[in-house]
Amino acid sequence: MNNLKTVILLGSLTGLLILIGGYFGGRSGVVIAFVFAMVLNFGSYWFSDKIVLKMYKAREVSEADSPELYYLVRDLALRAGLPNAFATGRNENHAAVAVTEGILGLLNRDELEGVLSHELTHIKNKDILISSIAATVAGAIMMLASMARWAAIFGVGRDDDEEGGGIFGLILMAILAPIAATIIQMAISRSREYLADEGGARISGKPSGLANALEKLSQASKAVPMKASPSTAHLFIVKPFTGRSIANLFSTHPPVEKRVERLRAMRQV
Repeated sequence: MNNLKTVILLGSLTGLLILIGGYFGGRSGVVIAFVFAMVLNFGSYWFSDKIVLKMYKAREVSEADSPELYYLVRDLALRAGLPNAFATGRNENHAAVAVTEGILGLLNRDELEGVLSHELTHIKNKDILISSIAATVAGAIMMLASMARWAAIFGVGRDDDEEGGGIFGLILMAILAPIAATIIQMAISRSREYLADEGGARISGKPSGLANALEKLSQASKAVPMKASPSTAHLFIVKPFTGRSIANLFSTHPPVEKRVERLRAMRQV
């Protein structure tokens, strides 16, 4: 169901891009914005693992440093059918799972196993690729909307009597299109989180372990919010900082309560 939802949401993003591009710049406007957004996101997709790991000063953990963690990741990767022990990265061969020192002290073995399985499922499901596609289309919409704002400022646009509303249509499009694109992009992220929860529970065979981990991490993030960038919030298993967005429309994660409810409804394997 969530895979179907992702397809529908990506289709909605594409439709929005065609609509706004056709209104403002015709086919050429759509192509230019899409290509430009694709170039910008290509670098992020290709080097995302290195950029994020460096941002958070991550270091590679050897088997000697943390034998239990190393064994857990290797064992779960084999269960998941992944080629290596190494959730960021462009594919299964170029990905990394990162854990904080805090999480190692907070979670027990079953809970940590659930978290690692969740992250490995993101890799298995090609979620970095999916989020990159969504970001590319959304980025193109943002660029077209920005062009529309400048056109409205300088009075460039269709006459008011033309179909589309002229300058007022440009202003409306410039305001609403980016909001709609962001809402859809965040909805895609939430759908992938549900799928990663389900897949992680199946890999570990312990849905209650992941459910308990989510509850602990949610409480911990409220008590001690992590100094994380909003641009990388979607990479964490729960929101790393506090704060509620309007009706959760702009949240990268589903409510923890709903995630836990779904996991507890799954049968222990």
